[in-house]
Amino acid sequence: MRRNLEIPQGKRTKLYRFLEILPGLISYGAIILLFLLSWLDPVLGAIYLFALIASTLVKAIGVAYRTVQGYEVLKRAERVDWHGRVEDLAHPHESFERLRDEDSKSYHFDEHVENLKMMAAMGKEYPDPEKIYHVIIMTAYNEGEEVLDPSIKAVEDNTFPNDRIIFALAYEARGGETMKNTAELLKKKYKGVFKDFILVEHPDNLSGEIVGKGPNLTYAGHAIAKYVEEKHLPVENIIVTSLDSDNHMAPKYLDSVTYEFITHPNRQRLSYQPVSLFMNNIWDAPAPSRVIAVSNSFFNVITTMRPHVLRNFASHSQPLQALEAMDFWSKRTIVEDGHQYWRSLFFFSGDYSVLPIRIPIYQDAVIDDSFWKTIRAQFIQVRRWYYGASDVAYVGSKLFVPRSKRIMPFWQLFPKFWRLLDGHVTLAILAPVVAFGGWVPMIMNLSAHSMVAYNIPNIVSVVETFASVGLIISILVSFKLLPKRPAKYRKGRNILMVLQWILMPITSILYQSIAAFYSQTRLMLGKYMEKFDVTKKVVKK
Repeated sequence: MRRNLEIPQGKRTKLYRFLEILPGLISYGAIILLFLLSWLDPVLGAIYLFALIASTLVKAIGVAYRTVQGYEVLKRAERVDWHGRVEDLAHPHESFERLRDEDSKSYHFDEHVENLKMMAAMGKEYPDPEKIYHVIIMTAYNEGEEVLDPSIKAVEDNTFPNDRIIFALAYEARGGETMKNTAELLKKKYKGVFKDFILVEHPDNLSGEIVGKGPNLTYAGHAIAKYVEEKHLPVENIIVTSLDSDNHMAPKYLDSVTYEFITHPNRQRLSYQPVSLFMNNIWDAPAPSRVIAVSNSFFNVITTMRPHVLRNFASHSQPLQALEAMDFWSKRTIVEDGHQYWRSLFFFSGDYSVLPIRIPIYQDAVIDDSFWKTIRAQFIQVRRWYYGASDVAYVGSKLFVPRSKRIMPFWQLFPKFWRLLDGHVTLAILAPVVAFGGWVPMIMNLSAHSMVAYNIPNIVSVVETFASVGLIISILVSFKLLPKRPAKYRKGRNILMVLQWILMPITSILYQSIAAFYSQTRLMLGKYMEKFDVTKKVVKK
């Protein structure tokens, strides 16, 4: 029997409403508590503040370490001949005999040789590499050919054979005739390039759907499932990758996913998560957008080094058989990517995880027609991301129920719930606490002659100095991640790439704290965000 995995619409249960309020309640409460404790006793305020600030220092050290480690792993993965590895899997016994005595340094941690050994012993339990197919679903709303064409070209340029790639351009009917004409033009242009190029027009105002990317993906998923059945393709060997219109996958991405899919016996219960790097147009973006883009790129690099906390984000790949069984993506949330992790986890009763793919998919930094429009568009994008706080209620409603109704064991799910809640609360409170928290005990005790209260700003400043080491390391690594500087920009642009980090405190408060509080406040008030605000894609000539 298929489980109901959808988010409730309309009136929620009392438990669900409480859990929707919970992230904002804790975030506002944490700030209020700092003022309250500082008013009662500056020492109490100082102890509470240091507890919060200390976590910043610990996280800064972790960020520095994971950033360097993640960058090295990313570069090492990009040097691997993934296509050659996939070809080796077609004849594992012969490949193992050939490679076992060779210098295996080019084979990451001897992993490839071990996989061949296992496959040679297990025989036919592994899929035939030559019968693996990839379906690419690229969603579009009203983007033009100048945005969509480079993204499709990047798929064409993959090292995986194009005759086993099915490309589906899933566009919105609400995009109008211009969007439809662009889709038809692209289909004509790429005729014969892939096994097939399919157009799927998602109708407007379908029952039970919000205005968002999830419904479009799911509608296209059903069309693909029907296509696969009609063409008698092996559904168990088909991998689906969802792409936004501005996503440029690295050439080795599909081969890397293919390799991991074949070599993992639990392949149907895995998602394959690339590293999302917002670097396509990084040299063109204004400074605030560059800081946000690079910061989010670092976050994605770091999370690949922590598979136990990795969740779906933006573009990701998942087997068609699993997607069809769970009715694809949610049609009721604007954060269908992160929410897909929880849907999958509950569908498979906890036997599900996200596998990091250390090959990037490049995305655009936010650029609009003017500087101030870009500033606004950037805020709209991050507030949508931080609306992922809505998943706290979704997960908690599966956790805090009688044992007989639980989908998975309490102590298996609770740590995941706690990390989800803690992550969204930290997003909201960390930046203002670090920036202004040190002054609160003194301000709340102006009439008291407290040495502790007056020295807290200085102590916090020392802690922030140590924490800035992580930022310095991030700046150095960011230059290694940047694409080549376009010829239209002079070398002086490099200096701006360093000076832009002066904006970090401002962007952290505006695009992290305020955006997180905005989304959590909407949830507290029951004013749900049920429309996916598309970030405008502007290509600078």
